[in-house]
Amino acid sequence: MRRNLLSLIQKRFLQTSSSSFTVQFLVNSCGIPLQSALSVSKKIQIDANNLHQPQSVIQFLKSNDFKDTHIAKTIEKWPAVLHSRTEDTLKPKFDFFIKNGFAGQLLPQLIVSNPDVLRRHLGSHIKPFFEFLKPFYCSNEEVIEAIMRAPWLLSVPLNGDIQLNTDFLIKEGVSIDRIAKLMQWQPRVMGQKHDKMVYAVTASKKMGFQSGDSMFVRALAALVIVSESTWRKRIEVMKSMGWSEDEVLCAFKRFPPLLTCSEEKIRGAMDFFYNTMELERKSLITYPHFIGFSIDKRVRPRYNVMKVLESRKLIEGDWNIATPLTISEEKFLLNYVTKYADKAPDLLQIYTDKSERVNT
Repeated sequence: MRRNLLSLIQKRFLQTSSSSFTVQFLVNSCGIPLQSALSVSKKIQIDANNLHQPQSVIQFLKSNDFKDTHIAKTIEKWPAVLHSRTEDTLKPKFDFFIKNGFAGQLLPQLIVSNPDVLRRHLGSHIKPFFEFLKPFYCSNEEVIEAIMRAPWLLSVPLNGDIQLNTDFLIKEGVSIDRIAKLMQWQPRVMGQKHDKMVYAVTASKKMGFQSGDSMFVRALAALVIVSESTWRKRIEVMKSMGWSEDEVLCAFKRFPPLLTCSEEKIRGAMDFFYNTMELERKSLITYPHFIGFSIDKRVRPRYNVMKVLESRKLIEGDWNIATPLTISEEKFLLNYVTKYADKAPDLLQIYTDKSERVNT
């Protein structure tokens, strides 16, 4: 009994001692904050008598342009990297990524975003995934851009949903270049469950979208991202603000991301358009993308400028709000702010003012 108790005490002491050293190593050698180090120490133990492995990993990362913050974040997300073999496991993968354009800070950014990729087999997963992406893009730079937009894709089994979804879309008549744009624009759509993709394609076609149309992939992306119950809630919100269901679907056909906007966003946008700008519903049905614009960052500042120009008679007659709301920031500044700087020098201040009302 006494011998068992002594053994238990010794074991507990060794565990505590090991855990304490691990925390010290994570803080002092890896740059991890103490609170995070305490959490990470529950997932990995560092042997004080065998530091060669973790130290060689840290040195290897530094030699590949990893800054201290990159190293700390990588270890926080995947502590087991400290037990990786640099020559056999890490170096071949790093060499492959560098050879394929992940130079400079792109490689640390990729690994920090998804350190799980270091667990993936180079020959059976990483290389085939690159080969899978290449036919969809015109250059290696576009492949890199696609991966950087969604690093988690490198962890998705290639023979799973992403391959099924790709093959299915091609079979349904979606062109390669549109699939490529979908991967760049909404990469998580391609990794969704296959039955959800089938549902989205079927629903899109029932609404009148054709697989060869540019709007088709935007519609199916919205249907994949938004659950059916959430879809119904957002339609009900719009109906509560005077829209018929047919009008909602008409607007959706013109601007599929419409129903990816939250209920709060839809209410706030419509409140501003109806009560401040006094737009009619038919205007929003014609220009539903207005609802997707940021009210505070885009709509209100531009509307304030237009109202000042109108009140000071710098623009006369009926003017269509669609143009000033839709054009780029550069063009708006050129056409409606800089152009009138001599007659209205306060326009830039009015444009950047975040307050809801301005003096005209």
